[in-house]
Amino acid sequence: MSTRLYEHPIFLEHLTPPGHPERPDRLRSLNIALEHPNFERLDRRKAPLASEDAVLLAHPEEHLSFVLRSIPDGGDEDEINQLEADTYASPKTLQAIMHGVGGAMAAVDDVFSGAADNVFVAARPPGHHAEKNKAMGFCFFNNVAIAARHAQKAHGAERVAIVDWDVHHGNGTQDIFWDDPSVLFCSTHQMPLYPGTGKKDERGTHNTIVNAPLSPNTGGDHFREAFKSRVLPALDDFRPDIILISAGFDAHHRDPLAQLNLTGEDFDWATGRILEIADRSAKNRVVSLLEGGYDLEGLAESAGLHILRMMKG
Repeated sequence: MSTRLYEHPIFLEHLTPPGHPERPDRLRSLNIALEHPNFERLDRRKAPLASEDAVLLAHPEEHLSFVLRSIPDGGDEDEINQLEADTYASPKTLQAIMHGVGGAMAAVDDVFSGAADNVFVAARPPGHHAEKNKAMGFCFFNNVAIAARHAQKAHGAERVAIVDWDVHHGNGTQDIFWDDPSVLFCSTHQMPLYPGTGKKDERGTHNTIVNAPLSPNTGGDHFREAFKSRVLPALDDFRPDIILISAGFDAHHRDPLAQLNLTGEDFDWATGRILEIADRSAKNRVVSLLEGGYDLEGLAESAGLHILRMMKG
């Protein structure tokens, strides 16, 4: 498999208050893991900058305007504005966000052009909690939703599948695609937990929402069973043209923000199953976007194994 990774130094310059779990050290820990010789063949590129118009693929103009107004003007490089309960912006946040969007869109272009079989985008801040018209949960714009719309608009994808295994339910992605029969959204997540959405009976207007909630203190066996019984059959039936992954690694047993007990091997296993389906229906097209993961060791281990599995196929 040819695997590409998008990264950018600007992602380290999105600042949050001291003690906030969504911090630059998350990417620094991943970068240390990627120094291992196993990743020598990884095609590492700088994420390009997207235009602000790209945001309108998934969000209305009023939401874009709200976020633009919320970014500090840069007069004080340490200034941090609070958009809502746990979502903060610093002077370089907009640049980080737009390079994250640009990386997601470039990744989609790569898998459709054949420049890469699959792509991982190591960006922050994350995006899957951002609803159509609301920033929340550390997220401003919904990168995976923008990537899905870009696949449809630029490459004629008729069916796009999104798999979200972040420990927190991707309420934003569900909100954006609730009424859309052309996008399948599958999520495993802990429940009860923030943001409180993601029940099994939340199925969307066209039954294209598949939620597989997991109880606190359960581990890899329950996660794998949820994949086998709900996620994988839905993917096979849908036969997507591309599979996007909201790859949060905060279901790892070390993570401080939840109570699931997954290991890196569980994410490796799930990655392998998704690649198998992509081989059958999507010409191997897989794009994975970093979401959560707040224990540095757990994130580095899990994301490293995820990327390595993408490289092996």
